[in-house]
Amino acid sequence: MITLNLNGRDVQCDADPATPMLWALRDNLNMTGTKFGCGAALCGACTIHLNGQPVRSCVTPVSAAAGQKVTTIEAMENDPVGKAVQAAWIRHDVPQCGYCQSGQIMSAAALLQTKKNPTDADIDAAMSGNICRCGTYQRIRAAIKDVAGTLA
Repeated sequence: MITLNLNGRDVQCDADPATPMLWALRDNLNMTGTKFGCGAALCGACTIHLNGQPVRSCVTPVSAAAGQKVTTIEAMENDPVGKAVQAAWIRHDVPQCGYCQSGQIMSAAALLQTKKNPTDADIDAAMSGNICRCGTYQRIRAAIKDVAGTLA
């Protein structure tokens, strides 16, 4: 049994310590907002926060999160920055198919929590590991800049 602080609550996860966080979240803890994309940390669909830092849950073993603060897309509506990112995503019509969006939002929120007014280079660096097959990158950038403007 592994204890995690998941979205502000201590929870017990009955998973093998080597189980990727993605599957522990989805299969053991019923947190299905985090998506499986590639399984190799290349697409970003599975991005969560571990102690406030974006990580790819498909390659992060649940044992690495023991006793750590884990935040998933389900908690973003309760986070002021996360909520602002979600609202900007809607205003800028970012989602198309929507599959990558939880990971995109998690990466954008992590960026904006550390840099209130990111440059284009900051945005490119923070979002570079998140692939959107629908190609909404310009809308993603606009939404991030929108939120940055409200945070400033």
